[in-house]
Amino acid sequence: MSNQPRHIAIIMDGNGRWAEARGKNRTHGHEKGAETVREITAYCAQNSEIERLTLYAFSTENWKRPKIEVEFLMKLLEKYLKNELSTYLEGNIRFEPIGDLSIFSSSLRKTIEQVRSETSGCTGLVQSLALNYGGRDEIVRAANRLIAQNAPVTVESLEKVLDTSENVDLLIRTGGDHRLSNFMMWQSAYAELFFTDTLWPDFNGDELAKIIKKFKTVERRFGGLN
Repeated sequence: MSNQPRHIAIIMDGNGRWAEARGKNRTHGHEKGAETVREITAYCAQNSEIERLTLYAFSTENWKRPKIEVEFLMKLLEKYLKNELSTYLEGNIRFEPIGDLSIFSSSLRKTIEQVRSETSGCTGLVQSLALNYGGRDEIVRAANRLIAQNAPVTVESLEKVLDTSENVDLLIRTGGDHRLSNFMMWQSAYAELFFTDTLWPDFNGDELAKIIKKFKTVERRFGGLN
């Protein structure tokens, strides 16, 4: 029996380089990258094997970028969510953000909560955007929740208070780099990792389909023997 890519996580890398290679501002790459998010989400929503898609949209380290770029990304995120709400509903897609959202503006938090709430009844694909997210930060926040509850810290108890307890089956990174960059380290403990040189704005459903096809042939042993 072949593997099923129930939970796909993607590190979307290469927007800035894509734009710079075309002599344009990095913000143009982010706009094009948002279009790719829409295409990949639609592809996954139409594939019954895929239950969850988690996309690394903004990390806890991305605040170090130039202020003007960060401000643009915040505006782009809010615009994307407002524009995509109808698409989520039409595609039966549930939106579930992960990360520490408390640092965002009240306007952006309101938009995030509105989309999450209005799509909560959707029963198809779950699309998670990792926003102000870092794998280490997620684990620390989860541990602090258990401490506040005076609960013992075990693998099982910690997993229950993570942003998501859904293990990743297939993790993809675009843009040519071969690292996890602090993304879903707990959930990806036994994920199959695929790296592509394709910059995120050029990534598409056809390439994702080829990766899934390769993923299905991998022998997954989860530390044991088959």
